[in-house]
Amino acid sequence: MDVGIHFLNFTNPGGDAVIAPLLADTAKAADDAGFALFTVMDHFFQMERVWPAENPMLEGYTALGYVAALTSRIELATLVTGVTYRHPGLLAKTVTTLDVLSGGRAILGLGAAWYEREHNGLGVPFPPLKERFERLEETLRICLQMWSDDDGAYAGRHYTLAETLNRPRSLQRPRPQILVGGNGEQKTLRLVAKYADACNFTISDVDEIRHKIGVLRSHCDREGRDIGDIRITVQGSVDPIQDPDGFLRRAEELAALGVRHVHLRIQQPDPVGFVTRVAETVQLRLGEIEPAKL
Repeated sequence: MDVGIHFLNFTNPGGDAVIAPLLADTAKAADDAGFALFTVMDHFFQMERVWPAENPMLEGYTALGYVAALTSRIELATLVTGVTYRHPGLLAKTVTTLDVLSGGRAILGLGAAWYEREHNGLGVPFPPLKERFERLEETLRICLQMWSDDDGAYAGRHYTLAETLNRPRSLQRPRPQILVGGNGEQKTLRLVAKYADACNFTISDVDEIRHKIGVLRSHCDREGRDIGDIRITVQGSVDPIQDPDGFLRRAEELAALGVRHVHLRIQQPDPVGFVTRVAETVQLRLGEIEPAKL
């Protein structure tokens, strides 16, 4: 089982001037330690569910481009881009650019979007949930076409592209990996089964994760897809610093379900120290845990 880091809080005692060096040093520490994945949020405002909306929030792909130049091995993704934030053709172009400039380390993280306040605040259309899921599926299809040999047109219900020309091609072959984030059983996990290479669960209860994997398996069966081809990732809930043994016990429980990756949220005000302590206390033992085959 491997581990990744999610940089989601840009507020720290040093103020805005130290955001860049803290982001840089945290990413480099994770890269040097052999972490598998580095992610940032893709939001316009900080999530008011957790912190004040007025807190600092960087644009996701600019941040990842900065991180790409400072690292060499770690995979890079947003966790996750709301489908409403960017036109699908431009999103595919942006992820392709990140893939080329990072040497083939980009992952497309995508979801249906939920944060209405930031949309209204910056004048970005926020359609009803049903339409957002329709757009999510069309976006997945468009990205796949832009990463294929088909440069032709795309005509859907919500998007029309006269050409899906995308040069340079991604360095990854046949394309960058796709991660669809979310816990929804009827729509989100169906899209994972049909289009994605990975999913990300944000729930903490092991029994609930077991249930979600069962739902995903059912969708995979209907799509004729091997669930073993999907990288199942979970955001961590047990603090690996305060309770390393509890963290590893939970990791073993998750691995028994087929979970391959645990993703940790950075802790301010010392995100570099957090990464270093994770590497020193649990990473080696985590790497010895073998996920079950699904």
